[in-house]
Amino acid sequence: MKKLLLVAIMAVAGVAAAVAQPRAIGANIGYGIDVSYQHALGEANMIDLSVNIPMFAGIGATATYDWINPFGTAIPWNEKGTWNWSLGVGAGVGIYGFNAPVVYAGAVGHVGVEYNFWFPLQLSVDYRPNIGIVAGNKTVAFNTAGFYGVSLGVRYLF
Repeated sequence: MKKLLLVAIMAVAGVAAAVAQPRAIGANIGYGIDVSYQHALGEANMIDLSVNIPMFAGIGATATYDWINPFGTAIPWNEKGTWNWSLGVGAGVGIYGFNAPVVYAGAVGHVGVEYNFWFPLQLSVDYRPNIGIVAGNKTVAFNTAGFYGVSLGVRYLF
């Protein structure tokens, strides 16, 4: 009984800690469109999950673990809002093409610069290369289309 009570207390504490962290939801447009969710893990780290439509001709998903202002290099110009930059790595998978679909999977990088306004809005410029393999049409190849991942983002902070 004591173990069950301890597990229940730990589960409630874990959920409360996860809900208390800052989050953002929004969209990026560039090499297609992404719907993204960011969840902060403390002051200096975050998880970025996104569902994307590359070149408006498929569907994919990426997940990256990002470091905010890595190496202690915060952007010093903080008048009313705050500037941050992030660097991260993760993975991505998806299907591209409608007539002859191909599957892609690989490693994803993330470099971004964001401005958080004094009200709950964030604007960002992100670069997310997806490097890996594509398979389809009886071939397997290196994913060269994954290098074009520059996008503009707008997110609501909550």
